[in-house]
Amino acid sequence: MAQACLKDGQTEQAYSVLTRELERVRDTGVRYYEAELHRIKGEVLLRRSAASQKEAETCFHRAIDLSHDQGAKSLELRAIMSLSDLWRKQGKKAEARQMLQEIYRWFTEGFNTADLKEAKELFKERLGASPSHIN
Repeated sequence: MAQACLKDGQTEQAYSVLTRELERVRDTGVRYYEAELHRIKGEVLLRRSAASQKEAETCFHRAIDLSHDQGAKSLELRAIMSLSDLWRKQGKKAEARQMLQEIYRWFTEGFNTADLKEAKELFKERLGASPSHIN
């Protein structure tokens, strides 16, 4: 729901949905998608205000840590892509490339999935790496 709101430009509604869902995670202890909720919260924060970059970065790191601890590599990839894109915009291309390269190389199949295609595009087009860095 939050992603749909975000795509529709309804950042405040997206933020509200995320706040409720993160409260539900705390109340129920069901943490399966907690990492993704933090990642999306970071994306929402970036859309709300450019001044929210630090808070968004914290959300992305939280998402990376949670997904890593759960062994949820696809969710970890998404969180790393979000952080990498933020770092790219901040001029930290080398750090972004390194982090994205490490998670991308973990995958041995599924390269036709949307997430891995997007990661490859991010790596090549926006981070300026040659294909040899990721193949």
